[in-house]
Amino acid sequence: MYHLGQVAYSCGVLLYRVHGGICALTGCQSRIDVNSIIATYGSNKVLIKIRDRYVPPLNNPALFKRDAHLCMYCGERFQARDLSRDHVTPTSQNGLDIWTNVVTACRRCNNHKAGRRPEEAGMELMAVPFLPTHAEYIYLQGKRVLTDQMEFLKAHFPRTSLMHERLKM
Repeated sequence: MYHLGQVAYSCGVLLYRVHGGICALTGCQSRIDVNSIIATYGSNKVLIKIRDRYVPPLNNPALFKRDAHLCMYCGERFQARDLSRDHVTPTSQNGLDIWTNVVTACRRCNNHKAGRRPEEAGMELMAVPFLPTHAEYIYLQGKRVLTDQMEFLKAHFPRTSLMHERLKM
């Protein structure tokens, strides 16, 4: 991106410096400073079109992290191996496998709820499932996020995002 002239600006910390060859005309050595955060040029028209329709892919590790590894029924915290994806409206009742219809549940609660809605099983949800934004999803991916990158991402979370509280846990 740097070589192609596609970096609009960079911020964050300097990760590393790449040294290139020496120019025969000037005698100067080329170098590229690679920062932890870069913004690239792109077609804003395309981004604006898809931004409002963006739906991050649903996967269990991101779901469990969204729900802070808490069972959304009993409120206990579990290891990922002891959690499961629960469909609030079960797929057997035409519930969809989408972010706004799934929560983290321990195996015991998921088995107790079975193919019923929470109210049919006499259970109550601790939190409403939500669709993460792109910035929230990057955090949920669990990749190595540097401190300055995390601050940048958090600044792009919606003000009302539940992720702000969950990051304090």
